[in-house]
Amino acid sequence: MATIQIAGVTKVYPNRTQAVSDLSLDVADGEFMVLVGPSGCGKTTALRMVAGLEEISAGTVRIGGRVVNDLSPKERDVAMVFQNYALYPHMTVAGNIGFSLKLRRVPRAEADRRVAEAAEILGLGDLLGVKPASLSGGQRQRVAMGRALVREPAAFLMDEPLSNLDAKLRVQMRAEVSRIQRRLGVATLYVTHDQTEAMTMGDRVAVLSKGLLQQCDAPQTLYDHPANLFVASFIGSPAMNLYEARIEARDGGLCAVIGDKPVPIPAEQLRQRPALARFRGRTLVVGVRPEHLTVARDGGDGAAALQAEIELLESLGAEVMAHFRVAAEPARTEAVAAGAGEAASPVPVAGGGTLRGRGVARISPRVPVRVGDTVSLTVDGDHLQFFDLETGGAVGGQ
Repeated sequence: MATIQIAGVTKVYPNRTQAVSDLSLDVADGEFMVLVGPSGCGKTTALRMVAGLEEISAGTVRIGGRVVNDLSPKERDVAMVFQNYALYPHMTVAGNIGFSLKLRRVPRAEADRRVAEAAEILGLGDLLGVKPASLSGGQRQRVAMGRALVREPAAFLMDEPLSNLDAKLRVQMRAEVSRIQRRLGVATLYVTHDQTEAMTMGDRVAVLSKGLLQQCDAPQTLYDHPANLFVASFIGSPAMNLYEARIEARDGGLCAVIGDKPVPIPAEQLRQRPALARFRGRTLVVGVRPEHLTVARDGGDGAAALQAEIELLESLGAEVMAHFRVAAEPARTEAVAAGAGEAASPVPVAGGGTLRGRGVARISPRVPVRVGDTVSLTVDGDHLQFFDLETGGAVGGQ
């Protein structure tokens, strides 16, 4: 067993494109670490540098405490699983799983033992004599994993291994991969662009954007306490609702004015985020998760209630995603655009005025609303998030 240590790793291509910038991560023995981010953020390049498939421009990679910068992929004692299964069609499942052992001239009895053990772990025991053409996508992916398992590596590196599977099978395989990794207890670095996959599988998740590490933490911490606007807009499905708001002093406290509605900031929030006092009279970005909005059909005018027009209802059985437009200025920053796409343009609405910002509320299917209704959205002030409009960083305790 071993650890993976990435210290100040940078990758600059000959055309001066900087794919990864000063990346530092430690993957503990037995830990499942996920690298996640949008396409082109540098996550696969980082993985390939750890594997030895990309030259490192600067920094150090250690596996099991050993510096491996100048070692070939074969000498690094890692096993990779790719999104392309790359199985040999003329070989059986057993032949594919044990092929690397044959190349290494592992004694036949030892190779058979390892193949049988990997097949048992992966539920392939009854398919060892079958060829890949007769297997489902999930079975082929398990064979590809088996090929990595039999090598008994110090660490696993996985590059979007589930992206070729259909949605239902992908969910099943997420659980399978997690179960297998925990059973083996091998340090694993796993790359995906799917934040749901990252959140459900990782012990910790490292979020990358434009080659830079944005935040690395437990999945729930990323969700509850994003370090900046990029993480806030990227992590979560549906995404966090983000609006510009002016911080004002009212009734002996502070409130966030979203559109023309003052949302009181609870005393506990102010205690936890004393830096908010510096933003009095200034505009910042306020974030609220879909589950922290309550929808009322009556369109009332409560102090913390935003008027919204229901644009789309997505029924998921146990809950409904209510997509709306609200009279609030959407956060239009580069970080938000990178994490969740450009904010919608203002559109005119019936009765005059403009609803500028889009959003989503997670509501009960028993709330009687329809598309086109005007409703009140009550904001749970205890769960508001605050971000500096200029730096994008979370406003916290300093």
